[in-house]
Amino acid sequence: MPRFDISTIGEGQIRLTCHKGDRLVTARELRMTAACSEANVSGLLSQLGRSASWASVMPKGELGERVLDEFRSVGVHLGNIVRTERGRVALYFMEPGEYPMPAKVIYDRLYTPFRDAGIEDFDWESMLDARLVFVTGITAALTENTAKVVGYFVDQAAERGIDVALDVNYRSLLWDADSARRVLEPIARKSSIVFCSRSDGTRVFGIPGDGMTVCRTLREAFDVPVVVSTDQINGVYLSTAEKDRRFEVIQVPVVDRPGAGDSFVAGTLHGFLDGDVEAGIGYGLRTSSYALTHYGDLTHVAPHELDLPTTTDILR
Repeated sequence: MPRFDISTIGEGQIRLTCHKGDRLVTARELRMTAACSEANVSGLLSQLGRSASWASVMPKGELGERVLDEFRSVGVHLGNIVRTERGRVALYFMEPGEYPMPAKVIYDRLYTPFRDAGIEDFDWESMLDARLVFVTGITAALTENTAKVVGYFVDQAAERGIDVALDVNYRSLLWDADSARRVLEPIARKSSIVFCSRSDGTRVFGIPGDGMTVCRTLREAFDVPVVVSTDQINGVYLSTAEKDRRFEVIQVPVVDRPGAGDSFVAGTLHGFLDGDVEAGIGYGLRTSSYALTHYGDLTHVAPHELDLPTTTDILR
């Protein structure tokens, strides 16, 4: 049996968030939390009883430890983290935004050791001792080096018959749509399951239409067994060779938005690993709702909470 249910790689960061009603240029206080899309997915799956590995390159020091402690605390395996003597920790700043102002993200992640990491820096035998390899477009977008690392990870997984999950997760502040398509399309073709929002399907892959159309067209175009598409509050869409299905999204009060998408992916992969992606989407809808009502990129949830009824009563 493989050592890990899921193995992934991405850059650990610190998120510094303004309080609601503040702008970064006027803020006097910022909330600090750890961040990394791939680690968020691993962290939630670890809480759901999965063995999860996260690889990265992190400098030694208190900020690096702050990030690692966040994910270590929920049981993520950190033995594949490469530690460096020098370098800085990536940061990003967030203005939450309130209507009519949108939320705004400002990245400060240049000159970090992860951006310069090469294929030779990682323990691939350990990282590939897994049932599922999970990668995102965020990490592939950072530099040519990280794109090569992600591509190598996927190629090696495919050669060994390991399932690959791709979350397109397009970030226009990190790269343009043409670059994203050039790098991510070959990865999608090697994947067992692809997560791609309706808007990313249109912007990155040039597929017009509603959520179901984009979801189905992506699956057919890249010959992917399973594609899951989100379309904000309009629905979640699943396309497989056997069926297409739409899932309703129930709106909840939003306390903190970052990490909700990662929670959805993690919940869905929880079901996918058991051979039931439809049940997984149900888990993902529940965990992402929890994520929206809690601060921090990493969602903290116990397995039994997946079966809680929807209620506003206090748990006693």
